[in-house]
This record gives sequence, structure tokens and C-alpha cells, in this order.
Amino acid sequence: MSRGRLAATLGSWRTALRIAHREARRARARTALVLAMIALPVLALSFAAATFDMTELTQAERLDRQLGAADAELRWTDVNAVRQDAWGENSWPVVAEPTPRARPATADEVRALLPPGSRVTRLRRWVQFQARVDDKLVSFDARAVDLTDPLTRPLAALRAGRRPTAPDEIAVSPAALRRLGVRLGEPVHTAEGATYVVVGVVEFPDNLREVVALRPESPLGPLSGSDESWLVDLPGSVDEALVDRLNGHGIVVTTRAPLPGREEAYTGPVLPDPEQASNAVLVGGLGLLEVVLLVGPAFAVGVRRRRRDLALVAVAGGDAGHLRRIVLADGVVLGAGGATLGLLLGVGAAFAGRPLVEHYLVQSRLGGYRVFPAALAAIAAVAVLAGLLAALAPAWTAARQDVVAGLAGRRHPPRHRRRWLLLGVLLTGAGSALAALGATQASPPVVLTGLILGELGLVFCTPTLIGLLARAGRLLPLAPRLALRDASRNRSSAAPAISAVMAAVAGSVAIGVYLASADARERTQWQPGLPPGQVLLVDTDAPGSRPQPPADEVAQRIRTVLPATAAVPLAVPACARPASPEDYCVTTTVLPEERRCPYEPGEAVTAAIRAEARADPRCVPPFRDPTNLYLPPLVDDGAALPGLTGATAEEIAAATRVLRAGGVVVTDPRQVVDGRVTLAVTHTAGGSAASATLPGYVLRGGLPIDRLLLSSSAAAAVGLVGEPFGYLVDMPTPPTAAQQERLTRELSRSASLVVQTERAPNGDQRPLLLLLAGAAALITVGAAGVATGLAAAEGRRDLSTLAAVGADPRVRRVLSLCQAGVIAGLGSVLGILAGLGSAAIIMASLNRRYAQSWPIQDPYPLAVPGLTLAVLVVVPLVAMLGAGLLTRSRLPIERRLD
Repeated sequence: MSRGRLAATLGSWRTALRIAHREARRARARTALVLAMIALPVLALSFAAATFDMTELTQAERLDRQLGAADAELRWTDVNAVRQDAWGENSWPVVAEPTPRARPATADEVRALLPPGSRVTRLRRWVQFQARVDDKLVSFDARAVDLTDPLTRPLAALRAGRRPTAPDEIAVSPAALRRLGVRLGEPVHTAEGATYVVVGVVEFPDNLREVVALRPESPLGPLSGSDESWLVDLPGSVDEALVDRLNGHGIVVTTRAPLPGREEAYTGPVLPDPEQASNAVLVGGLGLLEVVLLVGPAFAVGVRRRRRDLALVAVAGGDAGHLRRIVLADGVVLGAGGATLGLLLGVGAAFAGRPLVEHYLVQSRLGGYRVFPAALAAIAAVAVLAGLLAALAPAWTAARQDVVAGLAGRRHPPRHRRRWLLLGVLLTGAGSALAALGATQASPPVVLTGLILGELGLVFCTPTLIGLLARAGRLLPLAPRLALRDASRNRSSAAPAISAVMAAVAGSVAIGVYLASADARERTQWQPGLPPGQVLLVDTDAPGSRPQPPADEVAQRIRTVLPATAAVPLAVPACARPASPEDYCVTTTVLPEERRCPYEPGEAVTAAIRAEARADPRCVPPFRDPTNLYLPPLVDDGAALPGLTGATAEEIAAATRVLRAGGVVVTDPRQVVDGRVTLAVTHTAGGSAASATLPGYVLRGGLPIDRLLLSSSAAAAVGLVGEPFGYLVDMPTPPTAAQQERLTRELSRSASLVVQTERAPNGDQRPLLLLLAGAAALITVGAAGVATGLAAAEGRRDLSTLAAVGADPRVRRVLSLCQAGVIAGLGSVLGILAGLGSAAIIMASLNRRYAQSWPIQDPYPLAVPGLTLAVLVVVPLVAMLGAGLLTRSRLPIERRLD
């Protein structure tokens, strides 16, 4: 491009922008409408971008919350030497296998490794703390830290009272104070029977939830070297020799600056998952298309209102390029204005709503005030792009208008070209084929791309469909005939509005179908862990801490709240003589080698291995996993069999005989060989194992879940004893939530028992479906209202003609009602059809992926949400009613000037 031509182009753009700015000031109502439509999504995106940037803490902010006023934090995790990175975020042993510390370190041991004059204080960030609140046990996050120490004082801000100074004093966060229901100076009782006095209210910036701060010397749970750290104040700086000495003893060091002699762990650029990134880009493209379709009618009407001005530009020597630039400049000016307005409001909302985000979303204090400039620049560019795209079609229309007709004030709607219909049909077909291909390949990005192309094809086909409906409307009464005629004449404004309604409704229907299908799949997959009417009471006390109450006493307490027949005590197998308190025994059955599935789920990574595993009958389990309530192997002599399995009386009797004979009862027939079952017991401490082959019985009726019951003698044969676990209670009906709470309070008088019941999944999706339908309804009503208002402004001459020939004043109201019906009704019908088709393709894609997986997963059924469809069917009627009520019935009479 020559220098003169470039200067002419830039000059014409400057002129076009000035004209657009003048036109925006003259048509203030239309300008405000377009600015609102562009600014609203920009506001939401800029709010999210600024909030995200403030949520992501910098390294200095994170270390301030981690170190307080200390110079370094030490974590003595291993006995042997370790290596670490420069920030202490990653460490690995020097030898092949690490040796964790068996006991916590003392302050003297830590100080002995530090330079003289160093100060240390111990910190535990994760401590178990259970308090009794209204006869219920409530768990809190707790930290053991001396908040009076200058090193740890910055870790928490004091809001009220004072910091704890005695072992029986605690400070709590504001949320924990509300949950406890106490005031400063009042006691709090724990599950272990200890009593603490609340002396202060503190706030930890990294956790605004329910947090309790205890003194380090308070009686806490078991302590190991992995859950404690030491904050250190050093007389000098941290040098490489000190870090080498600490690492040599198994201590990991974190300081405010990168450690000398250590490399920073390189993780490479943080790249998003390609599939998730492509899905996000495609969904963002759908949102951009929705904004363009909503804004497009306003630009189209603006071009029609300015056709005389544009004709004068053409007479003065302006070519088609100049006319296009004038209209495109409207998109640039209004897009930039909407972007500026949205960015200011979004950033302001992010700063103003910062406390709400901290307390209700991230539940921690945000970092400094930041705005994410790169993201805001991208959002502003997309907003300007939306304005340009919305003005693109009206710009081409303006460049093709008849100059003489424009000067005379006559309007000849441009003939709709068949190439747009052909393009729409091709895009719809290609999109459907691509989505079907993605469904067969189980590729969500390909499916989503195909759906977007199909929707674009429907957008291009909409003008032709409007024309066909207008031809068929010749047989209709006056008002609907005029409404269809106006929609056909003003396709440049009616088609985008109908397409916007279609896109919103299609998205709502597709998501609604997915949610309804997921809900139906969840109900199909639900597998109870207990037969109907059975209630499980689990003892939460530590084994041996206090004796379990008799079953008759438990049943008597239950009957004071609910009717119950009996309470059967349950026991789980435990080590007879534990080598240490950390020793646990794991009891399993041993499958014969020829009956085992030769594939492991973690190894089935290739399609060939997955296909072989799906075809192997040994890899098909004969039972299902319980959805919610899981029970470990139990030690029982037959008393709990009816309530645990729900089998027939004959099977219960046969199984009870086997148990009383010292045998084992299972539900997996593969585990029984010649009437016997092989048991294996593994000790977690030391890894020693024991096994025995005992008489076995297979329960083939009742619940189809994996169950293992050992008799007392069978448990003894492999070195196990029965340890109290809880009770199984038979009730006529499961207790309600209120009854369950009353039962828990009643049982807490004699034991710490948690009431567990089986409830069918109640994935009530109605609120979310209503929200989706409401969003689609809002867009439908808005698009119908905008298009109807623009059509009314354009049709004043027709209304004047009707008034001149004596038409009834109600014609105008009925005409507006019909115009809204054309926009909302046609868009909703197309959207429902497109949404159902999209949902069917999405479900097929998901089911295809599940069909190729192993272990095999249940497919999604195709469930149509009647609630969503009902709302979307009613919405066009609401739009029509609103248009009829808000339109003045008096017909305008205008004087024509020739």
C-alpha cells in the first residue's frame, strides 16, 4: 500500500470515528442499549480477572503468611540426609529410601544445630480438635502455636480479647466463635473430656474458616515429625554451610529468599490442559457470538435510520469502502465505550466486593490490590471485536443500498441472497458431521466445535426461514401477517434477535438435558450398603478408651426417640497383639490365581488392553461397590447377618451354621474353592502376614455388594480379635434428619455414636434447571423486547397509514404482541430443537468414552428435563404478554412531507 493510500485510509477512519461519536451522542437510547449489552459481559470477566489476580499470592506474600516474623522455617521430616530446592518446596532423600522420624524433635535438639543465639518456636498447622456443641461433636481446624511469641505473632491478627497464655486457654476465629455459640471467657468441652477457656478471637489470613488456636504445650493428639515445623530467628543470615548441615540431618529449610547453593525447581511454563483450554476458547466463542447477535439488531436499525446520511456521503464521492467504515466505526466506538465502562465497573466491583470474596468464596485473605492488566487488555480487545462483528453485516448492507432511494427516503429491503442459505446448510451439515465424528472418537473439543459450526449454520439459515414464514403468513389475520412481513423486510435486525434467542435456549436445553441425564444415571448407579430400614451406629471413640455400652441399653435409648426392634453389636477384626500403637491388621480374601483378573485398572492405559479386560469374564465383578455407606470386614457369629445382607431366611440359616462352625461368609462366589475360603492378614507395621484356609459359604441373595464376615474362631485362626465397631439397628423406616439429630443427642449420653443411614440420591436439579431456564428466559424476553421496540420505531409510517384508514387502536398492541411472538416463539422452537440435538450428540460422545473405558462404567441415559422445556415454552407467551401490555394502543398520525 502506497503512502498516499495509507494516509487516505487513515483519514477516512478518523472521519468515520468522528461521525460514529456524533451519532452515538444523538441516538442516546440506542447507544445506552448497546453499551449495556457489551459492558455486562466485560464487567463479569474483568471482575473475575481482577479477583483471580488478587487471589494468586506472590512469593513474598505467601512467605509472610508462612514465616511470620521468623527468618526461616525448619521441617525435620527424616532421619537421613535430604536434598531440597532453593525455596524448600521440594525435597528428596540422598539415599534411595527415606527414613521418617519416629518421634518429634525437641527445641534443644533444633537449637543444637543452629548458630548460637538463635531462637526457635514450634508450630503445628494441623491439629485435630473436636468440641461438643449442643450435644454433638463438631470438628474444627486447629493450630498449635504460641501467639504471644514475637516470631509467631504476625501469623494471626487479634480481633478481640487476648492471646492464650496457659495450656487450658484457646483463641478462636470469628467463624469458630459463632459455631461454638460461646462468648469470651466461657469454657469449651472437647470430645476427650478436656475443658478450654476461650480468651481471644484471632484471624489467620490463610484460613478464615472455623479455626482454633491452642498453646503448643496443650494436650494434643499424637505428634510425629511430619506435621510440625520450627520457626527460627537467626543472629545472622542463612549461608550455604548452615543449609548443608541442616539438610544432612534431614531438615528442610524455607527462607524469604532463595537458598544459596540450591537450584530453584523448574517446572516449566504453567500451560493449561489442551482439552480444557480448547473447550474454554470454544465456550468463550459462543458467548461472543451471543453478544454479537444481541447487539446486531441495534446496528441494523441505526443503519436504516441513517440511510439518507449515508446516501449523501455516497453522492459526495464516498465509495462502498467509506460507507462500510462509517458503520464499522459505530462498532469500534460503542465496543470501546462498552469495554471502558465494563472494565471500570468490573475492577471497581472486584475491589468493593473483595471482603465478600474473601469470606464466602476463597475463605482466605487476598493479596495486594492488582488488576491483571494482560487479561483486561484481552477482554477489552474482545469487546471491541464484538462491536465490530455486530456492525459487520449492517456495514455490508449499507454499502449495497440504492443511493437514489436513500435520498428520496424510500426503503427497498435488500434481496436476501441464496448463497447465505447455501452457506448455512453447508455449515449445519458439516457441524453435525464433525460433532458425530467427535462423538465416535470421544473428543469433547471436536464435538463442541461441531456444535458451534452447526449453530452458526442455523444462524445463516434463519433469514431464509423468516422469508418462508412470511410467505405462509398470507392466510393469517392482519396483525400476525404484518408482524411476519416486518420480520421478513427487516431480516437484518429480526434474524440476529431470533438467532440470539435460539443460542440461549439451545444452551439451556443442552445443559438441562445433561444435568437430568446425570441425575438419572446417579439414581441408576446408586447401590445401598445396608438393606432398607437398617441404621448403623458407629463408635467414634478410640479403641479401648471407654467400654462400649450394652446393646440393650443402646436399644432402650433409641426407643425413646424412634421405634426399634433391637440393636446388634458389630465388631471388626483387629490385631490380637499389636507390636506398636501404629500396627493395624488388614484382612482380605485370596482369590485363586486362575480366577484373578490379569489386568490392573492402573495398567489398562492402551485401547488394546482395555478391550481385552472388558472381554475377560474374570474382570467382571459379581457385585457393586456401595455408593455411600461402606462397611469393613466384620467378626460375627450370625446375629448381624439378616440386617447386613438382606438375604432370605434359608440362606441366613445356612450361613449362620457355617459361622458357628468356625467358617467365613462371603458374597463373591470366586472366593470359594471346594467350600473353603483363604484368608490373608497383613500387619501395617513390619509387613508380616498370616493366612488360613477355612470353611466358607457364599451368600447369593440380598444386596449385591462385597461382604466378608468372620466367625470368632476364624478370626483367632489368623491372629485376630473382634474390636467393637458399633451397632446395627433395625427400624421400620429410616429416621429423618431431625430424628437423626435427636437420636445422636440421646445416644451421646452413654457413648460417642454417629448415626449413619442409607438414603437414595436426591440430586434435585430443579434449582439449577430453573436458573438455566431463567437465564435463557431473560435473554429471550430481552431480545424480543429490543427487536419489538426497534420494529415499532421503524413501523411508525405503517401505523400512521393504519390510523388513516380507520384501524382499531388495539391493532398496534396486537401487532407488538405478534412481533414479540415471532422473535421469541421462532427462536425458542429452533433453540429447543438445536439443544435436544446437541444434547443427544454430547450424551453419545460421553457414552462412547465410557464404552471404551475399563473398569466398565454405566452410560448416560437421555433424559429430557420437562421443567426446563415447560419454562421455555411459557417464556414466549410471557414476552408476547409483556409486549402487549407495554405498548400504547393509540395509533400515531404523522403528517407526510413531500
